[in-house]
Amino acid sequence: MDKIYFNGMAFYGYHGVFEAEAKLGQRFYVDLELSMDLSRAGASDDLNDTVNYADVFHCVQQIVEKERYNLVEALTARIADRLLQAFPFSEVKVRVTKPDPPINGHYDSVAIEMSRKREGSA
Repeated sequence: MDKIYFNGMAFYGYHGVFEAEAKLGQRFYVDLELSMDLSRAGASDDLNDTVNYADVFHCVQQIVEKERYNLVEALTARIADRLLQAFPFSEVKVRVTKPDPPINGHYDSVAIEMSRKREGSA
């Protein structure tokens, strides 16, 4: 299956279980691996035979910046589900990275990754 990748999309959101996270917000990074048949687009060189990357970006941006979730798991699941609803992907893999969670310790970040398939896809 062909793939479209989005790497390192950066957004500012208000997700987390603590009051300060909901009030102050923080950065979130989103990476996508999107599966669909791109053979027609490769042959035609026509945007109508693929997805508009800007539409995908804005879909994710709306979720991260305009919605609110306590858990990064819920945010990640929402992105995956919405991408399958809005676009003709057969499978999506979504990774949401939270670089500054309120954990006392040394680490680069924490991340959640989820894969979802369209019903009926093999």
